[in-house]
Amino acid sequence: MTSDKIKKIVLAYSGGLDTSIILKWLQDQYDCEVVTFTADLGQQEEIEPAREKAAGLGVKEIYIEDVREEFAREYVFPMFRANAVYEGEYLLGTSIARPLIAKWLVEIAKSTGADAISHGATGKGNDQVRFELNAYALNPEIKIIAPWREWELGSRDSLIAYAHQHGLPVDDRFSHSMDANLLHISYEGGELEDPWVTPAETIWRWTVSLQDAPNEPEKFEVEFQHGDPVAIGGEKLTPATMMERLNALGVRHGVGRADLVENRYVGMKSRGCYETPGGTILLKAHRAIESITLDREVAHLKDELMPRYAKLVYNGYWFSPEREMMQTMIDQSQQVVNGQVRLQLYKGNVTVLGRRSEDSLYDETIATFEDDGGAYQQRDAEGFIKLNALRMRVAASKGRRRSSD
Repeated sequence: MTSDKIKKIVLAYSGGLDTSIILKWLQDQYDCEVVTFTADLGQQEEIEPAREKAAGLGVKEIYIEDVREEFAREYVFPMFRANAVYEGEYLLGTSIARPLIAKWLVEIAKSTGADAISHGATGKGNDQVRFELNAYALNPEIKIIAPWREWELGSRDSLIAYAHQHGLPVDDRFSHSMDANLLHISYEGGELEDPWVTPAETIWRWTVSLQDAPNEPEKFEVEFQHGDPVAIGGEKLTPATMMERLNALGVRHGVGRADLVENRYVGMKSRGCYETPGGTILLKAHRAIESITLDREVAHLKDELMPRYAKLVYNGYWFSPEREMMQTMIDQSQQVVNGQVRLQLYKGNVTVLGRRSEDSLYDETIATFEDDGGAYQQRDAEGFIKLNALRMRVAASKGRRRSSD
């Protein structure tokens, strides 16, 4: 791609150091107009300063969009219907935001007549893949500019030097790379690049430490309809407000911290620290309501498919046909996932205290250890066991199983 082919670029712009440098670099390198897009994803920081910074750099078309409700309703909630967790720990807070940003970049490029879109993801990370796979899925002809794969600014020191050279404000007091939205906040880089180093308490920006968490537990109920949380304590909430409320509860009690090493799609291992307070609560509550409403084989099939679904989200395949096919199946299973879950938060723990549903498959008459009035014939279990043991009994009779001696 040569610069004379590009007349206008839409940049995913946060207003931070990296994307401010990218904005200036695009203007200089491509000698073209740059449109900025800043998404309010619930990152708990002021968005308007991004407008001022972009305007100060000569940007004429500045888009700042509040996408919190769309993010929670169309991305976070569908993912949690799947109980998606990557590699057993990561709740995919960064991964799930990228397809939404890519969608908006593509839409703004179309509406403004832009030739290309651009992002601030590095050439080492997953985000470059996520942005670009999702963008291509929505517009196969879109041109994408990834400055980190083109320029010679290969370190944070060189970025800061470039910023000073071009009169850009620099605040390098915090050495970590951070990403925040309604679902989580993440930290990478700095001393965290050594997986043996314990994260300093000062890096955690949201949750209180377990030592400072309240000494009294907090109890509340979450109501679900079709697999999505709709109310807390009987108060109906919008999807974004639900996530904000769950986050506030989790933050107060030190819920949702994670320090993990994950396998990036590009091949390397990466260490990151995450705070996902509301998501941690939601996952626990959703699995609890599913435990009484889903058929056993449906629940087991969902659990078997979940790692594949989580990997698709992590790797950037949100708009892929296979993810959408799986989502259709998952959503069908959620039609009966209705009811209430009673929870307790205490010192970083989320405990299920109870669950109930008019769609419950739990039958106390059958499950009881007391007299069931003939609801379940225990003698029937003998034939069930013998039939299931038949293949192993035949194999043993043929000498297929070696003696434990």
